[in-house]
Amino acid sequence: MKNGLYCLFCLFLISHLSAQTGVGVPPPVGADHLFDGSRASLDQNWTYWDGPRLAEKLPIKWQIVEDPVDAGMVMSSNDPAAAGGKYGAADIVTKKEYRDFRLHVEFLINNPGGNSGVYLQNRYEIQILDGDSTTHGMAAVINEEASSYRPYQGIGKWNSYDIQFRAARFQDGHRSEPARVTMYFNGVKVHENTPIQQVWGGPNSGMDGGNDGGKGITDRPGGIKLQAEGHDVRYRNVWIVPLDLENQGTNF
Repeated sequence: MKNGLYCLFCLFLISHLSAQTGVGVPPPVGADHLFDGSRASLDQNWTYWDGPRLAEKLPIKWQIVEDPVDAGMVMSSNDPAAAGGKYGAADIVTKKEYRDFRLHVEFLINNPGGNSGVYLQNRYEIQILDGDSTTHGMAAVINEEASSYRPYQGIGKWNSYDIQFRAARFQDGHRSEPARVTMYFNGVKVHENTPIQQVWGGPNSGMDGGNDGGKGITDRPGGIKLQAEGHDVRYRNVWIVPLDLENQGTNF
């Protein structure tokens, strides 16, 4: 009987943990709901990243549009200033900055080849790119660690990234440990406590991108950034929970 109860408990625990990743997971108590579908949440929580290529002015030109799949409203990354792939020209970043955290982002690529990205601490890109399964492709830790392409739902469907992130650590002003990330892509684990070594893409990409070729990581928190590259990639249900992962890795 005891073994039976234990097995039932294990099944409940596994089911409960699995339910915490994937499309539709609501923000838990204590989370910062960064985008809830409203224009008010966009203006309250986000601004343009003031990088060297910024070509837009507030208010944010990302449009609030109808959800093409479900009821409600979502936002489109198709800011005209980023036409032609000019990343950094109209990227948006949270006004609040974070160190360690658990992040949930849902996205829908509206057209073939759609391209955007989720930046952790406005440094490290988790790629969004339809049709690419390389280290520069879908769900990759950009240019460092490829992801399985299998969980991707495809054009016109909602996808989710659930990310647990631990910032780089420093001693005496020098980086002693790289940033690390564990990530579930539509509920499937695709990265596990993966180290992230640098910022890729140069100074137009994010914080520290212009420091020592992106290797000069500094000891400061950063916002969550969403990239505009002239594509209609849509976002909804973006939330974050600040954490303190001082003495542990990034596994959920």
